[in-house]
Amino acid sequence: MPHPDRLPGAPDFRIVLSNGGGEAHGYLLTEFGGNGTHKFLLRQGSMVAAEAWPRLGEHTRRLRAELRESGALVDAPAESDHPGAPPRWTASRDIECNSSSAAASLVYGYSGSGPESWRTDDGHPLADYLSTSWRAPRKAWLVRGSNVSGHNLVRQLWLPEGYVSLAGAHLPVLEEADPTKSALRRYVEGGYEGAASYSQKQGLVDELHAFLTQMRAGDAVATISDGRLHVGQITGEAAQTSSPGGLSNLRRAVAWRADSHAYEELPEEVQQKLSVQHDVVDLTGVLDALDELTGVGERTEPAEGAEPPAPRELSLPGVSEALADDLLVHDASWLDEIRELLVDERQLVFYGPPGTGKTYLAMKLAEHFGGGPEQVKIVQFHPSYAYEDFFEGFRPVEDPETRDVAFRMTAGPLRELADLASREGNRHVPHFLIIDEINRANLAKVFGELYFLLEYRTRSVRLTYSGDDFALPPNLFVIGTMNTADRSIALVDAAMRRRFAFVELSPRTEPTAGLLARWLKREGRDPEPAHLLDALNSRIDDADFAIGPSYLMKPGVYRDGGLDRTWRTKILPLLEEHHYGEGLDVAARYGLDALREQRQ
Repeated sequence: MPHPDRLPGAPDFRIVLSNGGGEAHGYLLTEFGGNGTHKFLLRQGSMVAAEAWPRLGEHTRRLRAELRESGALVDAPAESDHPGAPPRWTASRDIECNSSSAAASLVYGYSGSGPESWRTDDGHPLADYLSTSWRAPRKAWLVRGSNVSGHNLVRQLWLPEGYVSLAGAHLPVLEEADPTKSALRRYVEGGYEGAASYSQKQGLVDELHAFLTQMRAGDAVATISDGRLHVGQITGEAAQTSSPGGLSNLRRAVAWRADSHAYEELPEEVQQKLSVQHDVVDLTGVLDALDELTGVGERTEPAEGAEPPAPRELSLPGVSEALADDLLVHDASWLDEIRELLVDERQLVFYGPPGTGKTYLAMKLAEHFGGGPEQVKIVQFHPSYAYEDFFEGFRPVEDPETRDVAFRMTAGPLRELADLASREGNRHVPHFLIIDEINRANLAKVFGELYFLLEYRTRSVRLTYSGDDFALPPNLFVIGTMNTADRSIALVDAAMRRRFAFVELSPRTEPTAGLLARWLKREGRDPEPAHLLDALNSRIDDADFAIGPSYLMKPGVYRDGGLDRTWRTKILPLLEEHHYGEGLDVAARYGLDALREQRQ
């Protein structure tokens, strides 16, 4: 017999406790609780964790104590025990809770989100059965209509008649003004049975929910037709009407602007969002850019005497002689070229033999162009590095409260930095990812579908694990370093070379060639180590195995016996490996005595 106060259309929900702790069951009630959400009925026989965790709220802690004292929560019967299960209680009667979250916290023994914790038997969250909660006061949307079953509705109907529409040929008459996602799922499952795949029906539910429930009068709306972006403002509520073939039977009135914008001239962040392949796309993240296009966001001139606003356009700081001096670069124009490559390509690789300062230079330039170390993240590739480590994937994570270990979606360094760079207020600030030893990993395995985004920065792709539509933010730059003695540059595939600019740092060419001499002069030291290094590299036939100056730019080299010690333990072993099996006397050819004798 249904409970008289049960919310119509809402199913039973359950929570499965960990470690074989059993299940709790319940459903939503029509009455609202004190926090403005529906009350929830925890059903008799539900299992409840007996242990309360330290962070449990005082209200729920008192409620659990009162329910125990009144006999509403009793020890679980022995026959329900599960080997290794923690202590549990069971509900001896139905318990009315102030909200679904209050019921979840009661069951868990720690604070839990009811809309996400309570699930139907087929896994749908309780949130799908609730009316729309808070939303931003004004949002922006993309609705596609240039190819609806072969018809360009934008040109034929939307612009001349002033509306935007969705096709819903198989939908019944909708009874609710703002249908929940669960109600729309029922309509779609019934109306499109046999007419659409599971994936198509799931996508249609999401698009209908956005169009009918999330959109509001006053929101901005955009569409693309004939290579141009049209922008307008939603002026009416959703209406269901008849239309030929059901191609436009869900409509919203729109006041379209008379002007339009060429797609290729749009800001990069707008192009990225417009590349998402859905019929309805939330564009709120680029609402400011759309407002600037249409003039809604035009800035007023600052008052006389007031400080002008800080620039909000993405740009890299210029290169100064002071920076060149600090980095001991022979010519500031070389750094200017690096800056231009980053502006044009967004990705570059410093490559060269060991000790040429590739990582140091990458870090210093990233901090200079990004405005500080807070905008710089460093990772190092290795042979076992994978996409799941670099971008995102499921990893074992221990719950700090229950101590249960479960596989959870976890962001890697690139996803974390991309999320940081794309935050509101950060989009004009350059962010840098430095990938040390970039050629030591299987790059196709590590980058996956992100390889595409490195070349096509104005597009988005559907991610493998999360299913999100993702684009690399325009303000995210990548600098890689590659040791050519460790693995030849020839082994980097053509796809990698096409996506990165390659800049050589070689002991035989500037700015690396004279770096040690300039450093010794600045430090007030004897120039002999620079002459010895030049003599050494002149004897090495393979440029990929030349020795960089950073080996001789450390304090220990200049203590008593330090130069000899460094030469024997750092430099000669590298050359012995290079000549392994050749029978060459490395010390006789490359030792300090031989090089000093050559200079005399």
